[in-house]
Amino acid sequence: MYKKTTLLTIIFSFYFIMSSFGYVIDKEYDVVIYGGTSAGISAAIQCSRMNKSVLLIETTNRIGGLTTGGLGATDIGSKIAIGGISREFYQNVKKYYEDSNNWLLQDKTDYSESRNSDKNDQAMWTFEPSVALKIYKEMLANESVDLVYNKRLLLNNGVVKDGLSIISIKMESGEVYKGKLFIDTTYEGDLMASAGVSYTVGRESNKTYGETLNGVQLDKINTTIGKRLSNNALHHNFINKVDPYIIKGDPSSGLLPYISNEPPGVDGEGDNKIQAYCFRMTLTDHPANRIPFKKPENYNELNYELLFRNYEAAEGPLEEMYNYGDPLVPWINTPMPNRKTDTNNQKGFSTDFIGKNYDYPEASYERREQIIEEHLNYQKGLMWTLAYHPRIPEKVRNIVSQWGVCKDEYIENEDNWTRQLYIREARRMVSDYVMTQKNCEGIETVDDAIAMAGYGMDSHHVQRYVDVNGYVQNEGNVEARGYPPYPISFRSITPKKTECSNLLVPVCLSASHIAFGSLRMEPVFMILGQSAAIAASQAIEDNKSIQDIDYPKLLETLLAYDQIISINQK
Repeated sequence: MYKKTTLLTIIFSFYFIMSSFGYVIDKEYDVVIYGGTSAGISAAIQCSRMNKSVLLIETTNRIGGLTTGGLGATDIGSKIAIGGISREFYQNVKKYYEDSNNWLLQDKTDYSESRNSDKNDQAMWTFEPSVALKIYKEMLANESVDLVYNKRLLLNNGVVKDGLSIISIKMESGEVYKGKLFIDTTYEGDLMASAGVSYTVGRESNKTYGETLNGVQLDKINTTIGKRLSNNALHHNFINKVDPYIIKGDPSSGLLPYISNEPPGVDGEGDNKIQAYCFRMTLTDHPANRIPFKKPENYNELNYELLFRNYEAAEGPLEEMYNYGDPLVPWINTPMPNRKTDTNNQKGFSTDFIGKNYDYPEASYERREQIIEEHLNYQKGLMWTLAYHPRIPEKVRNIVSQWGVCKDEYIENEDNWTRQLYIREARRMVSDYVMTQKNCEGIETVDDAIAMAGYGMDSHHVQRYVDVNGYVQNEGNVEARGYPPYPISFRSITPKKTECSNLLVPVCLSASHIAFGSLRMEPVFMILGQSAAIAASQAIEDNKSIQDIDYPKLLETLLAYDQIISINQK
């Protein structure tokens, strides 16, 4: 009895000592997934279904990433490319809305959206953020998944490796999680970077991978080349001759806020800048559910001077200048069920906070929080300005002031605004295979497909500058459409074999800037998360490094779990 008591005392003393140094040893898992995004949830569900012990670590107090954070207008591209758990989620959305009891603020028959036009489709592609959150929680509840919230990786020395293999990861709060395989499903790629895996940030030169839509895009404004369309001038740039200076015509007075004082660069050359972020807003015009836009306490009218001047520069009727979506209003206001919206950026001065996110990918947590708050204040101020400022055309104010944020969304936040910033691009891994424009266009294909992507190449603006004529311009928008779905390489989610042997990266995958613009869609992230989990399970069962698993065996399992690998698949 004495010996047993002594042993227990030693064990408890060990845990006390380790805890006092900030280490809390939790149980070891087969798979540790860092990032409760849509990809992370999909990966966790798949691990459970393959009888693997799995831990899902969410860095905030809300799972689901952008799918539960405002992006309810799913960027599909091609529905035939969406299978597995990704399609299962959208099928669950449809089941939810088939219940008339879930239409509290709108008659079901009054709702229509082009993504849902196929009545025979067993999935629904638009939804409220709160509904997406509910569905994800229900899907996880049916599985054996350990889920922890508000845990962030210790960015300095938070990853312990033995040779090329990750042994454990440590959180800021002291917890240490051990695993056989790790999957980084964050939008930022923090685990990937901390594990010493190669990555890049920004736009490559067109010469790097033999592309035409990468790098600076100055000569693509309002041009059509084959199937490639970049419609900056009509939908995403300023009206002609908007003056950039605080005092019009006087460069000595200084530039207005949010304009770079540097030249934009040479067309087609690379830089370390990234496409703009914003919040996808969930708005409503239902009087009982609407919270009117509020003027931020730190509101500065000068921050929106470019918006005023953009309206004032119109030489004809504003309706002729802005003829896409809501007339005059700088947004894409896509309807969601129950009289809500997914509201996105559009036109020259809108919700995209151009040029204010460059340091986000590599920033500390504190700096990232500051960037998120800056974006939030900018966007709140923008919406109040559009709704109520007297320098905004009355027609615009009459439209925007009918809208506001929803009382029943993001209720964990006092202001009912989402806190999920639309991180369109951050770090991107550089592995043994880089997906490029050639893959998106079908010029090159892969022999180790684990998924398909079906959306066009898409980049939002990257910078705002003064052109050679002395007027303000946006640069970086590219929208290339019209290509069929294409396969995604397994090697694009696996690090180089010489860098890490037990890590998968299905979100910050290996792709050029412009190819990532096609791959970065939530349905694709879910698909890649599931495929990563299947590969991880196989590596564990076969006791192999992730790069050495047998692809034919992987393919067989992918197909068994309804993943779509080819558009000719039966």
